[in-house]
Amino acid sequence: MRIGEIIKDLRIERGFSQQKLANAIGVSQKAIDYWERGVNEPKASYIVLLADYFDVSCDFLLSHE
Repeated sequence: MRIGEIIKDLRIERGFSQQKLANAIGVSQKAIDYWERGVNEPKASYIVLLADYFDVSCDFLLSHE
């Protein structure tokens, strides 16, 4: 599973919009959209913010199982 799919699954599971997640970690909604669609991947600093926000480990976000 790609990091974008994991981000999308976590976001939907928690009932957050792309905009709410974007606001929470300080990126644009378009960045979230690109990550979820696999156009781009988040930089390491955003992976840390995402992990904190979703209360998961960075390893979980980066897993490709």
